Amino acid sequence: MIRTARTTSLLLAAALLLGALPALAADGKVNINTASVEQLQLLPRVGPAVAQRIVDHREKNGPFKAADDLLLVRGIGDKSLELLAPYVTTSGATTLAEKVRVPRPPKAEGSR
Repeated sequence: MIRTARTTSLLLAAALLLGALPALAADGKVNINTASVEQLQLLPRVGPAVAQRIVDHREKNGPFKAADDLLLVRGIGDKSLELLAPYVTTSGATTLAEKVRVPRPPKAEGSR
């Protein structure tokens, strides 16, 4: 099968709409053990309140041992962790430079 640029673009758009790709491409990681509130907000679906809770948890309980420890932070559940996991680390420098945007899942019919 020969793919043209248009076919590839259509396939990528379909994958994004169907949620096959968890987020738009972003390079870099956020070290959850050293990142500031502002740096944590670069993560997908992390706003000021959740970012502050991550910092508060880290200050109270010490460094995170693994990305899965984010589940201990109020407001982060399994689905959130799935979105965050590709962008977080517990060592090294924070290298993520811009906010990661993820497409919202389509609303179910009949829901508001």
